[in-house]
Amino acid sequence: MIGGGESLTQTPTIHNAAKCGEIARTVLMPGDPLRAKYIAEKFLTEPELISDVRNIYCYTGRYQGKEVSVMASGMGAGSMSIYSYELFHFYNVDSIIRVGSAGGLHPSLHLRDIVIAIASSTDNGYAAHFELPGTLAPCADYSLIEKAVAYAKKHDIPVRVGPVISGEGFYYSDEWLDKWTKMGMLAAEMESAALYMNAAEAGKKAVALCTISDLMFNGKSCSTKERQESFDEMLQMALSMVE
Repeated sequence: MIGGGESLTQTPTIHNAAKCGEIARTVLMPGDPLRAKYIAEKFLTEPELISDVRNIYCYTGRYQGKEVSVMASGMGAGSMSIYSYELFHFYNVDSIIRVGSAGGLHPSLHLRDIVIAIASSTDNGYAAHFELPGTLAPCADYSLIEKAVAYAKKHDIPVRVGPVISGEGFYYSDEWLDKWTKMGMLAAEMESAALYMNAAEAGKKAVALCTISDLMFNGKSCSTKERQESFDEMLQMALSMVE
């Protein structure tokens, strides 16, 4: 982990070409760079591409008059740990809202439900970097959860608030999934634990909103059209949370 950061606050990092001040205080983070492009072009006014290092697109524009940035995180804890750390420490970002997909684990879930990850268990070793005398329980910021739930109630959008498992890998056995399901995990994804750890260390805010695109317990999945429409609902929820 990079320490300090003072020498980088006015110059680009090696992963981000944006200058300090070009990224808004709230950032939406999908995993896919092309989804970052989609969000910027569909929802933001006057979006400007301010970084495309390694094809990880970062845009800044406005939504309903409020400045907001959209930046891809890439896939997995390793990638999320780099980009969210730099946003919090080198670009003065206050809040990161992850907007992604997840595989539904709990049998009460339906396709296109939105899961708000209140806590994120994980099998990755990222917490070892912090050298804590115990086990960290990475959690979301409650004020962001409140905003998401309020929006969902107002617009009659089905959401579930609960814990998720943030896996280091992508392909797991049914036994692995069953064990986490029995521990109450609603869904499985790959980035929220690293995001929450970085937010906690930096004293910043983070939350992960995940649309259920697949049901791990019966093999059902959303079509391309359903994924697009479902993601838009989640994206509008996230954008409503921008201060």
